[in-house]
Amino acid sequence: MFSRALRPIATVAFQNGAKNFSTTPEMQFKVMVAGAAGGIGQPLSLLLKMDPLVSTLALYDLAPITPGVASDLSHMDTPAKVLGYKGPDELPSAIADSHVIVIPAGVPRKPGMTRDDLFNVNAGIVRDLTQCIAVHAPKAIICIITNPVNSMVPIASEVMKKNGVYDPNRILGVTTLDIVRSRCFVGEINGVDPRTVKIPVIGGHSGVTIIPVLSQCKPAPQIQEQNKIEVLTKRIQEAGTEVVKAKAGGGSATLSMGWSGAIFTHSVLRGLKGEENVVECAYVKSDLTDAKYFANPICFGKNGVAKNLGYGKLNAYEEKLLKIALPELKKNITKGEQFVK
Repeated sequence: MFSRALRPIATVAFQNGAKNFSTTPEMQFKVMVAGAAGGIGQPLSLLLKMDPLVSTLALYDLAPITPGVASDLSHMDTPAKVLGYKGPDELPSAIADSHVIVIPAGVPRKPGMTRDDLFNVNAGIVRDLTQCIAVHAPKAIICIITNPVNSMVPIASEVMKKNGVYDPNRILGVTTLDIVRSRCFVGEINGVDPRTVKIPVIGGHSGVTIIPVLSQCKPAPQIQEQNKIEVLTKRIQEAGTEVVKAKAGGGSATLSMGWSGAIFTHSVLRGLKGEENVVECAYVKSDLTDAKYFANPICFGKNGVAKNLGYGKLNAYEEKLLKIALPELKKNITKGEQFVK
């Protein structure tokens, strides 16, 4: 069910060689990264420079090093043209004519911080970026990485509504890291290549709102005891904190998030290109539950979301997790909406 983008784009690049990338006209897409000089933005931009579907890569940040990041990446022998933009005055030019805009901008988590602690700073960043997108590229697909994703997607949606250009199919919360981690952990347990593991992760993108649907995992995790299933679930839910603690104040999950963001963006581009059956989990406007936004498998198409695939049948434990998640998710959503209103 899940996308062939899970065949790593970096591996494809190295195996095939940069000169073998296709540059046919139907594959020419401009991707803009907002927050490109940051801990997530730099590895994400590196991987997007290697993506054969990216013809122009626009890198934007407030940081003085942003033009240098663009210059550095421009020396890679792949076809994508790299342009650097620094500061609010250059933001409209960075956004203009973009097909996909990926937003990892914001402050990272530090030890002791929850995603909720990030809200005040990051909410203003996403609001202002989305306002500029609404004016200069209202048809772009917006992929939001900035945490807390549960609140940032509603913020972007409300800004687009205020500008009269809202299309729920074009605003996507990137939850791919939860799936990547789930595949990694199940792969370790089963002793298999994690890229062969297929598992949906539904709900949201923080703490108890992250619901790995282990009952639908293929191959099934080689653990039967309920207590071990609960331990694995908890590890997936708290994996971000695991990284923050391991970095001892030196940052959060930046490299794995950059990787996950590149996988997600590549799938969005494949959908824009007209490829069929491109599926990733994403946090989107939804009527599946009584939460206005919800993450689950989505089929991408030429306008972003082509079809919401739902989340199938849950077992009793997963139903319990969903019941726990929904109040928190709805609170996060309301907080985002009220920030704009």
